[in-house]
Amino acid sequence: MFKQYKHILWDWNGTLLDDSWLCVEVLNGLLKESDKPTITHETYKEHFNFPVIHFYEFLGFETSAASFDQLSKSFISEYEKRWLKECQLHIDAERVLKGLQGKGISHSILSAAHENALTVGTQHFGINRHFAALLGTDNIYAEGKIARANGWLAESSWDAEDILLIGDTLHDYEVAKAIGVECILIASGHCARSRLEETNARVLNSLGECLPLL
Repeated sequence: MFKQYKHILWDWNGTLLDDSWLCVEVLNGLLKESDKPTITHETYKEHFNFPVIHFYEFLGFETSAASFDQLSKSFISEYEKRWLKECQLHIDAERVLKGLQGKGISHSILSAAHENALTVGTQHFGINRHFAALLGTDNIYAEGKIARANGWLAESSWDAEDILLIGDTLHDYEVAKAIGVECILIASGHCARSRLEETNARVLNSLGECLPLL
């Protein structure tokens, strides 16, 4: 059993939203356009990380400022055409949110996604009522999550020891460490379990495992 937290900061992409498969498909489309080898979902989960520019370097893309800007725009454009139609929440996402609220725990989302996407997504999937705040970024490069979290924490009524961050990447662990909160990582998102286990965070296979712990 974990201690009784009062507030959870949820990551969005990969943690609540099951979209890593779509990211692989979009990336493979960009790789094909550039005559580069495509990747498997397993390879993606073994190598995806933040800053995203380094992952693009791993894939063999040119990452000058202009090239990275164009890659980011191309990725977002194709992703946005599909995600609301094709993606779903992870199994048990709403059950976990409701169950934890029943235990007196409130929720916010902290994401590298654009804040507008969080508003649209939570409304689309009918879960917006569960969140006190939607904390996204204002850019297309998946940058600024730590700064966004620190700003929110400074203005909130929560103490760091009352907050738990739940995410699915090594960067989520880095964010939790940077803002001084504890962390649970879920292995059903964008990073392989073996990589997540290299941190000292608790690693779960699925969202449903959260309820018995909290």
